[in-house]
Amino acid sequence: MNTPLPNIRHLGVPALEEYFESIGDKKFRVKQVHEWLWQKHAHSFDDMTNLSKDLRAKLAGSFSLPALKTDTTQFSDDGTVKSRFKTFDGHFIEGVLIPTDERKTACVSSQIGCSLSCKFCATGYMDRKRNLTYDEIYDQVVLINQQSEKTYDRKLTNIVFMGMGEPLMNYNNVLKAIERISAEDGLFMSPKRITVSTAGVAKQIKMLGDDKVRFKLALSLHAANDAKRDTIMPINEHNNIKVLIEALNYFYKQTGNEITLEYILFKNLNDSEKDAEELTRIYRQVPADLVNIIEYNPIDAFRFAKPDEDAIQNFMGILEANKVNARLRRSRGKDIDAACGQLANKNK
Repeated sequence: MNTPLPNIRHLGVPALEEYFESIGDKKFRVKQVHEWLWQKHAHSFDDMTNLSKDLRAKLAGSFSLPALKTDTTQFSDDGTVKSRFKTFDGHFIEGVLIPTDERKTACVSSQIGCSLSCKFCATGYMDRKRNLTYDEIYDQVVLINQQSEKTYDRKLTNIVFMGMGEPLMNYNNVLKAIERISAEDGLFMSPKRITVSTAGVAKQIKMLGDDKVRFKLALSLHAANDAKRDTIMPINEHNNIKVLIEALNYFYKQTGNEITLEYILFKNLNDSEKDAEELTRIYRQVPADLVNIIEYNPIDAFRFAKPDEDAIQNFMGILEANKVNARLRRSRGKDIDAACGQLANKNK
């Protein structure tokens, strides 16, 4: 059985220096290769055109460069762009470019599938195959940034980890990807323009605080009491609302970073006046800057529906009367299954 070649992007500078020394080449090659990998975004050794053919052949014989590839792309009537990306081992993930006049946002995935089984999320009905590596996450952002430049003549302004998978269940790769994205020799995007969304893994939320991360955090709450949250988010059985409130306060105390609460409205489940009052009480216990009220986007496997417009406006009115900083987030990309909760690698 052949041993897989080491991924060159997983090697540090010292290891690359040692490699070039072992083949009798100069150390400055490390800088050239590093630039191709992280700034010029080479997807093969043949792309590294300022290296000799002989050196490119040696690199290809010593290392692998398993880059993400764009498989299919769909364009929504509202300008949203959804892409399906193929990994080196034949799996598929999806990422979305969400354009507005002020922002160009990449919604990226962190896992192939998901193990949390949230009832309203199409990805939750898929098996989790594996975590994405940090370089695969980085590739996603690079490819969506290239789409933004091509389609809208503007680079990405923001990144949200709200695609397929639970980011905090792939903790190390997500943090390392953000480190690369925000590095001067990477995409050089400020961490303050990056939001990581979690279904609520309290232990890892606290770990983010201990690691003094600089990006924003969003909690997918979606119900304001444990009984209702249990029915739609199995993770709540071990990460209940009280535990999450404690974790969010710890995170804020350690970092001072912005926190958002995400709340999808489901007809006759969590859209009543009582639900709005319960959400207000949670808001007052958490140092949240914002509550995002999200329109429900139907998926085949989930039985609930979007409330009618009067119910939505009534819910928003109660929050406003209670001085909750809430924003209604309208769906984008529904016609191509690119909206919140709809990513599922459907073949079109």
